[in-house]
Amino acid sequence: MHMLPRTLWHRWFVGPRGPRLDFGAVSRSDFRVWPTDLDILRHMNNGKYLSLMDVGRFDLMQRNGVLDLFAREAWYPVVVGQTISYRKSLNPWMKFTIESRILGIDDQAVYMEQRFVRPAPRGTGIAGEPEVYARAIVRARILRRSGGVVPIDEIVEKSGADPATLHVPDEYLEWGATTKLPSTRVDAPSVWDAVPGSTR
Repeated sequence: MHMLPRTLWHRWFVGPRGPRLDFGAVSRSDFRVWPTDLDILRHMNNGKYLSLMDVGRFDLMQRNGVLDLFAREAWYPVVVGQTISYRKSLNPWMKFTIESRILGIDDQAVYMEQRFVRPAPRGTGIAGEPEVYARAIVRARILRRSGGVVPIDEIVEKSGADPATLHVPDEYLEWGATTKLPSTRVDAPSVWDAVPGSTR
């Protein structure tokens, strides 16, 4: 299924029916693997995970009130970095859930964790409990529609979030610091390091 119908379905029908969540709570969004999600190996394409994560994040923001805040302030979120690890395949027609949670902040961005889960099968030590199929860490910044970046302090103040209740593991902060790209206000040339022994 194309992403726009999925997004609108969750925005108009799923999100409004879900329970309201605290800022640091976990949202759970249910999906099914459709034929249009598959790649040539007949499991869900790795890139489709990233697209569905967008829907999961909007579901989270709708339920915790952040989407209303963004509408009032004319803000919008943009992903500036994400990393995902895959553990098990999601195959045709499988039902699965995306769990999403805000982890915390650094001096520039908000960190979220998202997991693709299904009930663990019988014979495992966690039968019936949510089993992780894939996990992603997302780093996002909040921008103004009028231009510019919203400072973290302003986001915290207007959202009512308590930074003391949020925690970003050190390894995620290190990943965010070492993988971020230069600001759009400076040059960012594409220069490759020379490979020893290469003629090009």
